[in-house]
Amino acid sequence: RHIREVKQPGIYVLLDFHHYINEPLNIRLLDVSALPPELLRKGRFDEIFFVYLPAPSVRAKIIDIHLRSRCLDPDGYDHIALVEATHGFSGAELEQGVVSALYAAHAVQAQLRTEHLLMEYRRTRPLSVLMAEQVAALRDWAEGRTVAAD
Repeated sequence: RHIREVKQPGIYVLLDFHHYINEPLNIRLLDVSALPPELLRKGRFDEIFFVYLPAPSVRAKIIDIHLRSRCLDPDGYDHIALVEATHGFSGAELEQGVVSALYAAHAVQAQLRTEHLLMEYRRTRPLSVLMAEQVAALRDWAEGRTVAAD
């Protein structure tokens, strides 16, 4: 192997590895817009999926999952208010809202309530707000070029 090949970006190493093992390889990339076109052609990847921010019903389910994973009953919370307060949130941001709200409730020696969750979600500026231009550009790029994952 040449020194130049060692300096190749990681994706080239993965594709080279995949070529030699002849087994399915699941590669997930967060932003393919910066990759050279030859890497995006059919045959390199079976499909390019685009996962956008979760819809309201999905946000409710994600919050439920994170409440349940902390042994909390999701039925005791105002889902309508939580969904309205989390427009533009990613799944990770929804989870961190639950975590932060648990800390806030613990700090005042209280059981977690909807108000704690709402307070934390309202304090949070999701990436869709902080980096609105980049998120919009990525969404525009994906339109018509990728398969929607939802």
